[in-house]
Amino acid sequence: MAMFILICTLLFYLYGETSGFPSRQFFATSKNQAVPFTNAGPEPKFIEKYFTQVLDHFNFNSQFNGTYEQRYLITDQYWKNGHGPIFFYTGNEGDITEFAVNSGFITELAAEQGALVIFAEHRYYGNSLPFGKKDSFKNPEVGLLTVEQALADYAVMITELKRQLGATDCPVIVFGGSYGGMLSVYMRLRYPNIVAGALAASAPILSTAGMGASTQFFQDVTSDFEQCSPACRDAVQGAFIQLENLAQREDYGAIQSSFSLCKAPASGADIHQLKGFLRNAFTMMAMMDYPYSTHFMGSMPANPVKVACDTMMSGADLLPALRDTVGIFYNSTGDLTCFDLYKLYVECADPTGCGLGLDSLAWDYQACTEIELCYESNNVSDMFPSLPFTEQDRERYCTQKWGVVPRPGWLKTQFWGDALSTASNIIFSNGDLDPWANGGVRKTLSPSLIAINIAAGAHHLDLRGSNEADPPSVILARWMESGIIAQWVAMERRKSL
Repeated sequence: MAMFILICTLLFYLYGETSGFPSRQFFATSKNQAVPFTNAGPEPKFIEKYFTQVLDHFNFNSQFNGTYEQRYLITDQYWKNGHGPIFFYTGNEGDITEFAVNSGFITELAAEQGALVIFAEHRYYGNSLPFGKKDSFKNPEVGLLTVEQALADYAVMITELKRQLGATDCPVIVFGGSYGGMLSVYMRLRYPNIVAGALAASAPILSTAGMGASTQFFQDVTSDFEQCSPACRDAVQGAFIQLENLAQREDYGAIQSSFSLCKAPASGADIHQLKGFLRNAFTMMAMMDYPYSTHFMGSMPANPVKVACDTMMSGADLLPALRDTVGIFYNSTGDLTCFDLYKLYVECADPTGCGLGLDSLAWDYQACTEIELCYESNNVSDMFPSLPFTEQDRERYCTQKWGVVPRPGWLKTQFWGDALSTASNIIFSNGDLDPWANGGVRKTLSPSLIAINIAAGAHHLDLRGSNEADPPSVILARWMESGIIAQWVAMERRKSL
């Protein structure tokens, strides 16, 4: 095992700070040898359960010491009972079943390492609504939706479930993707007594703490399409310029016809909504640019960026081409005869999109409080129309919508920002195709703060289950992650001897 870790460490220092990985010759000739956990064990069979959770962990008088029912999914089918590690997914901004279905690497790894698997749902998302659908998003009840409360939920749940299951000596490794990956990092920082290590996939812990340029995100979305074809970027940019020209002339009939809108725009506010609606589709296709079709956060074909560029450049008329391109995301079934701008896209405090339904309300509130997402496009460094979103814009929106004033810099203060040198046992994985990647940790900081950069990898591709279309880079990334996690578990066991 020591020799394995030495080899991995050398690989991290050689490749962890770049987007490249060793050539295919590095792997054994058999794919199953390269990734011993691939397709190991039966399909996961999760049981849905509810945990009686404290409403407010930090104020003993708040809500009269009330509780709520927090949903989690659990499977012990791979577990070496009472001995194997616990793999705990720190649920993020949505229904936990979606993340369980789309994080097959965790159960593959559990089958290899004999782990108990738990996917915990984040408070105020999915079925874990502390005050029900009617009242959870009212003031002051919504005020208990914070990162700190969510982390405390997970810490309490882990501790109590370990006791109930006779697993008090079983090491815990946390996993998460995107915001869930951020939470995995924070769990290791805040509760290292409970969590032995964290795999944080596509976790933008820097940009969401207000660090970095506000133009970076949409510049990186643009880069994905430009890498596919520079002409694709030019076509998209040209289409938005044509849209702007029509809007300035207030030719709303032509805009409705070109984009097959259910209702003609009638104001500058409607044009603003249209621009956000269009830009959002490109964001989602860049994030979900997997090499196979998926049904995660919407239905996508394989390689959606390439499909989008082929569609965008399929005809001379740019506006209908733009309509058909965004239809890849919004109309994947082909059932829609027109686009309803306000039903398909909701503008919120997150310019990259909050989604729809109650989950979108929860994320909007978080983007108005702790999560800083002041990203903007400008049609210069990116291909999208000029849509500014400054701290002043955010404050104005959040004050009006939620009655809260954001506190820029709070997330950095609470969770260290880039001052991570005293932390340990965290893997930061990022895919080069993911527009969130440059908002995270891309360079290895120490032998136990390891960056794995995945060439041809989209948003937390490494957390997904193995697929025959996987690029070699993600196969290697999972192999590395498997070895590091096994070492963390072994180290934690030695501490308890």
